[in-house]
Amino acid sequence: MQTVEGGLREQHKAQRRCRILDATRELLRDSPESVISTERIAERAGVAPATVYNLIGPRGKIWEALADGFMDELGRRLATLGAGDPREVVRSTVLLFVDDPVVSRRMVREWEASGVVLDRSPLTQLRQAMAHARAEGLLRDDIDTDALAAVVATSCVGALHQWVAALIDDDRFLARALLALDVALAAAAADPYRDQLLAPLRTRGPA
Repeated sequence: MQTVEGGLREQHKAQRRCRILDATRELLRDSPESVISTERIAERAGVAPATVYNLIGPRGKIWEALADGFMDELGRRLATLGAGDPREVVRSTVLLFVDDPVVSRRMVREWEASGVVLDRSPLTQLRQAMAHARAEGLLRDDIDTDALAAVVATSCVGALHQWVAALIDDDRFLARALLALDVALAAAAADPYRDQLLAPLRTRGPA
């Protein structure tokens, strides 16, 4: 059983950790291409450099912690929406990144494991939304919705990296992510809903 003292200690650690990550985001927004050092983060957060290392870890872990923050925020947004619609999951994920472009672009560029950035929150919700669509009869019963969600997530990661490299703008990022979803849904459509799920592909402009 956790003591009151232990609980307060953990609370203070969590508060310092939040300050450190907030300071990192502020530094990135102030100077998007600057070198983000432990010392600069510590100075902005009002903590010792050792505290940054102890609570977050080395520099690579800072990007991972920022990614975790993105995914936590996405989970909150989707929970608020009660999102059971695969399109809403994809749309909310894209908007999360474009709402804070400086931080998200730098995070994806710098973090070596950024290819798994969508593996936690959005992939979980997308799997659930796909399974719900199958249960509602929109998708065929023989479809592996987890595999379908993984294919869509892989395409979205590709679109994310194109956006990070400034090869596509915000609108194209969203359009390409939704296109990947619409192709997957159309391919898996149950017969009564085939025309409905094919319709976005027939009317869509270039992505």
